[in-house]
Amino acid sequence: MATGRLQVQLYDQSQAVPVVSGRVVVSSDGEVLYDVYTDNSGQTIEMELEAPPIEYSIDENEPQPYSTYTIQITAQGYKDIIINGAQVFADRTALQKVLMTPGTGQEVINVPPPVLWGDYPEKEPEEEEKPIPDETGFVVLDNVVIPEYIVVKDGVPSGDGAIYYIPYKDYIKNVASSEIYSTWSDAAIRANVLAIQSFVLNRVFTEWYRNRGYNFTITNSTRYDQSFSQGRTIYENISAIVDEMFTNFLRREGQRQPLFAQYCDGRKVSCPGWMTQWGSEELAQQGYSAIQILRYFYGDDIFIDTAERVQGVPLSFPGEPLSIGSTGNSVRVIQSQLNTISDTYSAIPTLRVDGIYGESTAEAVQEFQKIFNLPQTGVVDLATWYQISQIYVAIERLAEL
Repeated sequence: MATGRLQVQLYDQSQAVPVVSGRVVVSSDGEVLYDVYTDNSGQTIEMELEAPPIEYSIDENEPQPYSTYTIQITAQGYKDIIINGAQVFADRTALQKVLMTPGTGQEVINVPPPVLWGDYPEKEPEEEEKPIPDETGFVVLDNVVIPEYIVVKDGVPSGDGAIYYIPYKDYIKNVASSEIYSTWSDAAIRANVLAIQSFVLNRVFTEWYRNRGYNFTITNSTRYDQSFSQGRTIYENISAIVDEMFTNFLRREGQRQPLFAQYCDGRKVSCPGWMTQWGSEELAQQGYSAIQILRYFYGDDIFIDTAERVQGVPLSFPGEPLSIGSTGNSVRVIQSQLNTISDTYSAIPTLRVDGIYGESTAEAVQEFQKIFNLPQTGVVDLATWYQISQIYVAIERLAEL
């Protein structure tokens, strides 16, 4: 056996407040392996756990490529939570983000197997280019905008099923961690993330379900859409790639809408003209880049586009990273937002809001990056800017309640 890592992160259901001193017990087959508590940022230590060899996730015919663990969580003032089936891969850090519900009683989360390992219905083919509703429809935007939330229906479009409001980046991280393996090559992961983002942004842009009378953006049925599982384990490397690329999507030359990038596994299911997930990894191992992989499957006339606006943030990314020596209003914005966040996340030091990016600002940024699983560079790049904005907005909203 090899080893992987697991870190549990506890937050109030508002997603703005860490749950401090929560007890986290990790076990396997009834044997307790770790009994730890969360720190002031709501996080446990990284726990090293056994996992199958990484080679198991590179070939479909190998045994199960991940280990599963049970996580029991208790915290004063919140319902107890039991998570069955948290998944750990070799040489990767699994992140188990848990939203705690105030009250008494118990919640149980059963993490399903990944799509590549489990038994899921295959995608029903759709036309790639969707009709765009006229001015009387729901679509009112001329350009692609990154939504603040994705509204996910549990199950097929018709019938009963829970509705989840999921922050856009969290949705993409969840789907990517459901659809592919975190142990795959970087280029394959990036190609799949771009396809996942383009697929859901096509649903958003065309209001595919809302124009059919439904009150959601997308379903979690692989027969119609993408695999999403509330409470799923995600992975640090997939999380970092999504944070870096979340404003990107695919577009075909001459088309206004994001590419409706359909895909399948390519082993159990054949899908000519679509990307195959196993095929993307095979090409990555041959040295193909993400865009080369995507063009291999979807054609040479696709390109990577970038949304100009992200909903739900006070100010868009200034275009250039902020680092030591930067000055101006963008620096003031970051300093002010970090100060608001530091009232809740005490590990982040309070800053003087002077518009000058010095050592103290870099240290505060670095601490923020550590807490929210971003590369600890001390530089405010696109990923860090929008993560700071997201947490700041969540805290401000909570204060208004």
